[in-house]
Amino acid sequence: MGNASRPFRRIAYFLCLLSVLLLTEGKKPVKPKCPAWCTCTKDNALCENARSIPRSVPPDVISLSFVRSAFTKIPEGSFLLTPSLQLLLFTSNTFDVISDDAFMGLPHLEYLSLANNNLQSLPKDIFKGLDSLTNVDLRGNAFNCDCKLKWLVEWLGSTNATVEDIYCESPPEYKKRKINSLSPKEFDCIITEFEVYQSLPYQSLSVDTFSYMNDEHVVIAQPFTGKCIFLEWDHVEVMFRNYDNITGTSTVVCKPIVIESQLYVIVAQLFGGSHIYKRDIFANKFIKIQDIEILKIRKPNDIETFRIAEDWYFVVADSSKAGFTTVYKWNGNGFYSHQSLHAWYRDTDVEYLEISGKPHLILSSSSQRPVIYQWNKGTNEFVKRFDIQDMEDAYAVKHFKVKEDVYICLTRFIGDSKVMKWGGSAFLDLQRMPSRGSMVFQPLQISNYQYAILGSDYSFTQVYYWDAEKAKFVKFQELNVQAPRSFIHVSIDKRDFLFASSFKGTTLIYKHVIVDLSA
Repeated sequence: MGNASRPFRRIAYFLCLLSVLLLTEGKKPVKPKCPAWCTCTKDNALCENARSIPRSVPPDVISLSFVRSAFTKIPEGSFLLTPSLQLLLFTSNTFDVISDDAFMGLPHLEYLSLANNNLQSLPKDIFKGLDSLTNVDLRGNAFNCDCKLKWLVEWLGSTNATVEDIYCESPPEYKKRKINSLSPKEFDCIITEFEVYQSLPYQSLSVDTFSYMNDEHVVIAQPFTGKCIFLEWDHVEVMFRNYDNITGTSTVVCKPIVIESQLYVIVAQLFGGSHIYKRDIFANKFIKIQDIEILKIRKPNDIETFRIAEDWYFVVADSSKAGFTTVYKWNGNGFYSHQSLHAWYRDTDVEYLEISGKPHLILSSSSQRPVIYQWNKGTNEFVKRFDIQDMEDAYAVKHFKVKEDVYICLTRFIGDSKVMKWGGSAFLDLQRMPSRGSMVFQPLQISNYQYAILGSDYSFTQVYYWDAEKAKFVKFQELNVQAPRSFIHVSIDKRDFLFASSFKGTTLIYKHVIVDLSA
């Protein structure tokens, strides 16, 4: 056969192919009746009941067939010694492992058959380097159409080779579906999770992030030491580290605001008054520049900063029986009282948001339902519009947007917390979450993922993920945070982190991890 003419070798090649393909016809395999030269010759080899891939096959053999072989794996580089192969068949075998590079070094391979081998999956790079492929036979296998097979669906949509129809065997929802007709979009293979990255050995209340001097920073309020702790990202050690602090007493909120590249920090305290600090870049420290009027702000509980047109503001929610929730405005030299919204309502939270392009404030209170104020351009003040019905004892309200729709998360310590959607004239009920002991229900967007994190003093923190098809949140993950009070997303060095404050334990930093199961 080695001296046969090329036309005769071609005839022998296809005769051998035809005899082996008979194995795939009918319910029972039929032993091929190959001529003697088809068993093992220079041009063709049929290996039946072989225990390993032969290494003595002549390097210029053009076809090789394995039928009911006893070996269970095809190792990497199994055919490096036969670079002239044009046809390679595996039929009626049972493989445990097929390596990614099992067929490397076969630039002339045109026909590859892996039919009837009881395969459930295939390695992602199995066809890499096989640029001459014109036919691939994968019929008769029990493919599990999960994320590990997504690459095959993508390959089937891009290859020029002819591939006979193949079908899913599992999972049940895909059983008997034609793989050739599947779309990669049908495979949801990207999963995310929050994993503990760093622990800070102190309790905390508020956590906030801000950009300053071309870098991202974090400030944490420590109620028991009375400090505002400032953290910066260590690009070498790849972790957050302390770089400065503001010392006070009973600090509940440290709120940064950057105006014309100048950093200011509003420090709210339960005792000793609240103050505003400025970062002196020449002295490289914080300097107190202003006191906040103590007759109005007696028991601050939350601070929001915002900008309307060209003017900067912040608002302090006061939770005392005799205090005023007050809006302060920047006048070029400092912040001064602009408007007192109402007195003696014991406000616990304030949220700034835009509804239909107009600035609004939502005040949460322990003595009434959440109240919505709208900005009036004529008077440059907020005017009360209405309250949110059927939502007594809402400790806090935080908002988020999905496309153009506005939603709010309302936190309750006793009863169900809620998600509500703006319906054009009022917020409407969308979803309820059981929330015994909750003081924070924080929506967060990380990359393209929308989450809502519901903390609890009595159980695990629940992380919910926004399901776009259901248009509501679904349970996603549990986090073990002791008495959480706030959550904030920090993005730095192409990494995403979740800071979780803790009133009774350590402050935790989680890393947002994205995993592609099809990789």
